[in-house]
Amino acid sequence: MHFRPRIVTSLENYNRQRLIGDLGAGATVGVVALPLAMAFAIASGLPPQSGLWTAIIGGALVALLGGSNVQIAGPAGAFIVIVYGIVQRHGVGGLLVATCGAGLLLMLMGMLRLGNLVRFVPVSIIIGFTNGIAVLIALSQLKDALGLPIAKMPGDFFGQMQAIGGHLPQWSPAALALSLGCVALLFVWPYLLHQRSPIQRLDGVTVRTFARLPAPVVALVALTALSYVLKLPVETIGSRFGGIPQELPTLVLPELSWDSARRLLMPTITIAALGAIESLLCARVADQLATAPSHRKHDPNQELLAQGAANFFVPFLGGMPVTGTIARTVTNLRSGATSPVSGLVHSLMLMLIVLLAAPLAVHVPLAVLAGILLFVAWNMGEWHEFVRLRQFSNHYRLLLLGTFFLTVVFDLMVAVEVGLVLACVLFVRRMATLFKVHATSADGLHWRLHGALFFGATDKLDVLMEAAQTVPAGSTLTLDMAALFSLDTTGVDALEQLHKTLAQHGAHLALRDMQPQVQSLLERSGLADKLAPSE
Repeated sequence: MHFRPRIVTSLENYNRQRLIGDLGAGATVGVVALPLAMAFAIASGLPPQSGLWTAIIGGALVALLGGSNVQIAGPAGAFIVIVYGIVQRHGVGGLLVATCGAGLLLMLMGMLRLGNLVRFVPVSIIIGFTNGIAVLIALSQLKDALGLPIAKMPGDFFGQMQAIGGHLPQWSPAALALSLGCVALLFVWPYLLHQRSPIQRLDGVTVRTFARLPAPVVALVALTALSYVLKLPVETIGSRFGGIPQELPTLVLPELSWDSARRLLMPTITIAALGAIESLLCARVADQLATAPSHRKHDPNQELLAQGAANFFVPFLGGMPVTGTIARTVTNLRSGATSPVSGLVHSLMLMLIVLLAAPLAVHVPLAVLAGILLFVAWNMGEWHEFVRLRQFSNHYRLLLLGTFFLTVVFDLMVAVEVGLVLACVLFVRRMATLFKVHATSADGLHWRLHGALFFGATDKLDVLMEAAQTVPAGSTLTLDMAALFSLDTTGVDALEQLHKTLAQHGAHLALRDMQPQVQSLLERSGLADKLAPSE
């Protein structure tokens, strides 16, 4: 395939105005990514620096190699449940192996030009597992939001419910106050920018500028300061992890073996599948929102190559899975980004913060990060789709609700696998109902076929088989194929059986007005040569 990262073409006709926009957007999204990267890592059972260096290195690699103008990559909320489960079952070493393997799969998908296949995943399945992941993220954060003294959270839904229920009497008022205050602040802060907001009526550039600061950063700094000043008895990054190392990450070599690769096959496929879906959906959203003349639609195969490279290299530096992130990408786009340069600036900003201000992170309460993730989970879920279910077919409802409950109760990969199989079955059933056969003459010698004659619809030809029993010898049963737009080999076999039945009674089968695909398959199968000439 033709390898051409978007940054190469984006820098054509690059000017000072675009550079200023990219610098400002990259700095903004870098600050926004700081609390999210730490929160995603901690929620996944990893130290906060894993999320930070994933955002720094993974974000830079995707910006350099990707196929989108404004995509921001890094750790994402969708991976929390998957990563936590892998770490619990296989350890951090298992996560590194699975992530590297997922990177190779993503690169292979890009090289085989499979980027457009993601579009074949039904929207009902995407909504179902997205809402399911949002529920699981929220559930996993109740431990820190309530300050529960749970040494190790189970990885399954029922185990988490049991652990939370058993420790609920030990909840911490201080932790709950911080997490609820964080959620409330995140909800209220965007309204300060509204024209009718009281803060907008105040005179002064400083006040209006302050209101434009990213809400997660304001919540993180303000509530951390409040907790530190009041000396609230809550768990912090420092008390759990000992802080964030103020240094570059060290090289980690995962233990590779055939046994570990075999055990991690399904987690590897899960990470690759979810990474492909998340990153390409994110790029499509960015394309829909972009209005700059310099913006070009993303190249899905190039994007998969970049995501694969990032997921392959980041684990060697202690990172976690990388994918496109919708919230940070939209922030980047709305802040004035026009090229992948903003993604590089985002990574540089994060690295400077880690290297210069890491000691301050020891005071960050985990309850505040839990509040941020509760807000992320709320925004991630498309809850209005549950209300709108009554407007759609039973097929749509079954796919969405089935995928949702399977994601919550069992596993994301199980949900997607069952959802896709169910989608295929329901699609076959729907297409079969659209196939019609009806007589166009009173003597039963002329019939018309509508739709697609395939393996799921051949039983509809039973009426023709019955009619063939009564066709007089020497007569011809004619099928009008003008409205038959598709035929498969099972359909060809059914037509051949009809031809043989008629031949046994001394009658003939004739086909007329065939579509190109239908005629081509009949000729290749040899059935066309056996039939009577068309009328």
